[in-house]
Amino acid sequence: LSAVALVAIASATIAQDIVKVGGEAMYPAKNIVENAVNSKDHTTLVAAVKAADLVATLQTKGPFTVFAPTNAAFDKLPAGTVATLLKPENKGKLTAVLTYHVVAGKLSADAIIADIKKGNGKAVLTTVQGGKLTASLNGSRNIILTDENGNQSNVSIYDVNQSNGVIHVIDAVVLPKM
Repeated sequence: LSAVALVAIASATIAQDIVKVGGEAMYPAKNIVENAVNSKDHTTLVAAVKAADLVATLQTKGPFTVFAPTNAAFDKLPAGTVATLLKPENKGKLTAVLTYHVVAGKLSADAIIADIKKGNGKAVLTTVQGGKLTASLNGSRNIILTDENGNQSNVSIYDVNQSNGVIHVIDAVVLPKM
């Protein structure tokens, strides 16, 4: 009986770590790419990652914190922006935009919030692209990212744990100064 109880507890613990994104389960044992390709809400992001040849990088050990814009976030960009970025001649710009959404290390929502509180309301995150994102709070748990151009994005789903980091889903594309 105690073995059954342990299995039940272990199963419940694992189930709590599985978050649904785009209607699909995101498994902590899978890496960022293995999970992202299953999200119906991130098909544009996945296509962009493939076009920028970042798949192999995002499958490495990391760890990475990825602020993952939804398809709806990409749809908010001016008409033609995504199609233009996906052209082979714009691979450098596309790579800059995508790596601006990635921070080295695994930053949970609690860690980001703690940094915001330590920073008197703001935490500056250095992206893999080299630019800065400023995190702040709207309320006690709603993290807002502000890019270098003053545009803002809300984190809508927190702490989607991956084998090589964590994903936080965002509702707008953040852009570096270009």
